[in-house]
Amino acid sequence: MISNLPRVLIEEIFFRVPLKSLRAVRLTCKSWNTLSKSRSFRKLYISKRATREEESMMIAMMNFDLYSMRVVVDDDVDPSKAFKKKRNKKSIAFKRQPIFLDEQVKISQVFHCEGLLLCFLKEDDTRVVVWNPYCGQTRWIQLRYSHRPHKDRFIYALGYKDKESRGSFQLLRFVDYFLGAPKNQYFWYEIYDFNSDSWTTLDVTPHWCIYCCDRGVSLNGNTYWCAKERKAEDDIVDHIISFDFTNERFGPLLPLPSKVMEHEYEIVTLSYVKEEKLAALFQHYEADWNEFDIWITTKIDAEVVSWSMFLRMDTGPRIEVPHICEGFFIDEEKKVAMGFEEDFDRKTFIIIGEAGYVRKLDIKAHVDRKCRPTVCSYVPSLVQIKKPARGKRKRQSSLEKRLFDQNMLRLEAFKKLGGYF
Repeated sequence: MISNLPRVLIEEIFFRVPLKSLRAVRLTCKSWNTLSKSRSFRKLYISKRATREEESMMIAMMNFDLYSMRVVVDDDVDPSKAFKKKRNKKSIAFKRQPIFLDEQVKISQVFHCEGLLLCFLKEDDTRVVVWNPYCGQTRWIQLRYSHRPHKDRFIYALGYKDKESRGSFQLLRFVDYFLGAPKNQYFWYEIYDFNSDSWTTLDVTPHWCIYCCDRGVSLNGNTYWCAKERKAEDDIVDHIISFDFTNERFGPLLPLPSKVMEHEYEIVTLSYVKEEKLAALFQHYEADWNEFDIWITTKIDAEVVSWSMFLRMDTGPRIEVPHICEGFFIDEEKKVAMGFEEDFDRKTFIIIGEAGYVRKLDIKAHVDRKCRPTVCSYVPSLVQIKKPARGKRKRQSSLEKRLFDQNMLRLEAFKKLGGYF
């Protein structure tokens, strides 16, 4: 009988099962389900997956679908041979498989937090879904206001209040847009609580500016974005800012590496390393000079941040520096960065290392130019997505209703001034 199998054998079975099939295996019997949710098994499963063939696990969004990806980087790779077609053995392997939430669901954006994926739908702008691929759980959230005939200008973030148990999840949603003069600006900040199944308008007056295309990065339950001072005359992003879900407030502007900010970088992108550190990618392109820098935090909290150099490519016009679009992934031990290259003719995955090492992998996928590919690190999580209690939804207060109505009136007035939504 299954229940009589040794625990070691059951763990080995679980280890060999693809991530997308684990939910079906757990439903086989009660003992398997209990084992899969134990903390000891989670640590074992994750450590084995992380070391198996030295693979790096990522979640990728391509052509409105989600995929699990693994890239194997051989220690024997010679950077000097990076651009040669011939290579010894299989130095790099690329594997991908779809992990469909549902065959009919198409994803336009994805945000990762503690093993949970916040997914935005391509065809439905009235709701979003939070999904745990490991546990197979979902939570659909109805938005109070949808406005996406052209482009969603709201920014979203997923985080949690309880730092010890990593529970009490919340969804932050805000828009901040202005037409030059302060009187012509519009901002609206609101938060959704998973426990009460309700929305609350936040009292926020921003002294910062976060661009609507910035998706943010989750770290230790908080979310970080690239930002700049609101009164700054230029558009240079030279800070980061975080939202603390425990206190439901934004922290102070924290500086990006000062040595990097001596130059004007066209692109600044955030990522994270093993859900422990922030990483910042700086890309700068000129006719006769290209620069590509990655820095990693050595310390970060709500009030303080410090950085150290991780990787730099500083070249002349003869060497092409890849342009990574959207998210990127870092393997700190291998000293490499990975991501999709900004290429509208095909999907190209690139791996960048020291000494000018660049490897490009054409994954030969159909191109949909309306969906920019992105990647993020992914670690399976046993975090449970709490379901709303039936018939116990928190009743909206008269104050909250009044604040919501005021925001809608302000929004209509802003549109008349020429605000684009």
